[in-house]
Amino acid sequence: MNRVSDPSPAEGVRQRNLARLLRLVHVDGPLSRAALTEATGLNRSTIADLVGRLVDEGLVEERAPDPARRVGRPSPVVVADPRVVAVTANPEVDALTLAAVGLDRTIRLRERIEVDHLLSPDETATLIADRITAWRAGDLADARIIGVGLAVPGLVRAADGLVRNAPHLGWIDTPVRDLVAHATGLPVAVDNDASLGALAEHLFGAARGVDDVVYLNGGASGIGGGLIVHGMPVAGAAGYAGEFGQNRPGIAASADRRAEGGVLEDEVSRAHLLEAVGLRAADEPTLAAALAAAGADPGVAAELERQRRILATALANAVNVLNPSVVVLGGFLATIAAHDPEGLRAAVAAQAMDSTADDLDIRVASLAEDRLLIGAAESAFADLLRDPTA
Repeated sequence: MNRVSDPSPAEGVRQRNLARLLRLVHVDGPLSRAALTEATGLNRSTIADLVGRLVDEGLVEERAPDPARRVGRPSPVVVADPRVVAVTANPEVDALTLAAVGLDRTIRLRERIEVDHLLSPDETATLIADRITAWRAGDLADARIIGVGLAVPGLVRAADGLVRNAPHLGWIDTPVRDLVAHATGLPVAVDNDASLGALAEHLFGAARGVDDVVYLNGGASGIGGGLIVHGMPVAGAAGYAGEFGQNRPGIAASADRRAEGGVLEDEVSRAHLLEAVGLRAADEPTLAAALAAAGADPGVAAELERQRRILATALANAVNVLNPSVVVLGGFLATIAAHDPEGLRAAVAAQAMDSTADDLDIRVASLAEDRLLIGAAESAFADLLRDPTA
């Protein structure tokens, strides 16, 4: 039996340097060769050789230097090739949202397919495959699709991508990764939606450059969370860390409780907000606009205040345990926070230990409704970024 030999030490170093350069232009955006030389400590001829290899692999492009830069020798600008894309999907109880995300972080295509029933895993795989086929015949005719990334609202086993439990979708021990791979013929990565949202906001959004972050995501299926500790995502032993929505917050006023013995996502709920503004379903911008338009309505204002009080208690518990420097809120939680950001921070600080709340910053997810899709793209790009020549 033939075996592929391990790379020599020199080849291993070259592979790591290629991965380092590709990751730099992916995460930081267009960079000149001079900037890459400074960032890596490698010499100019080595950078030129590595960039040339990435160009040959179809992963980056070199563009003319900025004409406004008149000091010193002009240096070509290296950019991730926008034709290298990941197709990403976020199945929810009311819709399947898909996107084509470029290696240069652009959203080339985005589509929301609303449904009036719970998507089955097989239907989800078929819809994704159908959209890829259609996109390849149209807007993605020039694209190199690296793989598919799925952001699932539920527990996803890190070892093999098995969806152990997505309760709102009714998926139990479902091999979604294998189903989508079979339907599309592409490599597939699956992870919890909130964990991917945390990764995206840490790399590109509101928590960029922050080492200790608590992220909470509010979606149609409830509330999930993600953690960044010392700059690294924390998944837990099996990949299930961050399920803040299943915690039971203390609720001081009995009138605030909607579900006896309920967990956080039973009380702080997108469904309650939709009901308050008289909508059956809506995407995030539509819900935010409806809440803003109904801001003077006493019932809507009361529901927002009720949810903000309970959310503040849950956040205070997280701050006491994890001592983050930044809390990022996404989805409908971002909408709740945006109605009174200073009031929410004050309510959290009032219930947290003084020391943990001293420099706490609560931020709204800056990637907005693209955060989960961008995070899913990161999971699809992971192998490529580890080894650009594989």
